[in-house]
Amino acid sequence: MSSNDLVEKNLALVYSCANRFRNKGIEYEDLYQAGCLGLVKAANGFKEELGFKFSTYAVPVILGEIKRLFRDGGAVKVSRCVKEKARLVLKEKERLEIKLGREPGLKEIGESLGYDEYETAELLNATLPPVSLTLCDDGGEKQTDIPVESEEENIQNILALREILTKLPQEERKIIYLRYYKGLTQSKTAEILGISQVQVSRKEKKIIGKVKNFILE
Repeated sequence: MSSNDLVEKNLALVYSCANRFRNKGIEYEDLYQAGCLGLVKAANGFKEELGFKFSTYAVPVILGEIKRLFRDGGAVKVSRCVKEKARLVLKEKERLEIKLGREPGLKEIGESLGYDEYETAELLNATLPPVSLTLCDDGGEKQTDIPVESEEENIQNILALREILTKLPQEERKIIYLRYYKGLTQSKTAEILGISQVQVSRKEKKIIGKVKNFILE
């Protein structure tokens, strides 16, 4: 299949990826255009002989182009709803500091408001002032370089990991899926598989060791 055919038949991937970033401070049309650019790049770089689905390769490239808009396009706007939640989190943080006599952890702040640690961290970040990418020094203005991970390297890592997982026995793949894709605890994983939590822990360590060996081969 030609790269043009791949682009035409997979535009739905762009819609799906762009929709993830709606109302995040950048117009949807710009998100869509960046996503289309990523789709074209993915179509040109895709190698069918590797045995992977095109979508597996394309989605990280599309997302990479969309995220580039936020890195290169200045400050990202924060919605009013997020700002209000962020103020509540900041207020609760200050209240707990007084009550505990120390700076509270994310878990403590989140539990008192009904948020998980990830959401609490995101809301606290929303209260921070934006950082300019253009700084002034004695020699005038200069651009600040922010190190970012290579999207190509991320894609290669994802594909390599998926290939490694196909080499594992079914039970070991199941453990990895439940623990790292579904985010379940060892106890819950053990319950689903009908084994003990200790067995899950031992098997998990063994699997991670296998994966490391595959990578080093």
